[in-house]
Amino acid sequence: MPPLQHIIDDIGFDRMISRLAHEILERNHGSAGLVVIGLRTRGEFVARRLAQRITDIEQTVLPVGVLDVTLYRDDVRQHLRQPEVHASSIPFDISDMHIILVDDVLFTGRTVRSALDALIDFGRPKTIQLAVLVDRGHRELPIRADFTGKTIPTTRGQEIRVKLREVDGEDGIDLISTE
Repeated sequence: MPPLQHIIDDIGFDRMISRLAHEILERNHGSAGLVVIGLRTRGEFVARRLAQRITDIEQTVLPVGVLDVTLYRDDVRQHLRQPEVHASSIPFDISDMHIILVDDVLFTGRTVRSALDALIDFGRPKTIQLAVLVDRGHRELPIRADFTGKTIPTTRGQEIRVKLREVDGEDGIDLISTE
């Protein structure tokens, strides 16, 4: 089993969600015109939590959508097997809205680039802001997060594993060395 380092526990995870929600509200002067869209799979659950925390703070419900970017990935052609595609679910108009695009880990930037392409197929938003739990560096594209829970510099031989209670039964962030 590779060496594992616990970076954030469930209490720290909850604090991170609260801080991100407050930062989003502060930068956007409240929740008017905001929608939250999570990248499938883990970004979907983080997006729902962020939207719920903003709802708790502002006493207003934010629309939440889910975006699957599988077919927009520029590296799908490199894989021999058929990619597993899930449906996106954005049951509201994103035109002229301020989108908070949510993912768990920002790494090379390729997933986010794919998400930007996919979002434009749904409409023309006023702004798209990126919120991530962890920025681990190693960008291959000029993409940065507007809201970051934690920056954890990694080597290529390390991985960040975000654990979510909806998927893993617990919340937390671990650094795993694969070297």
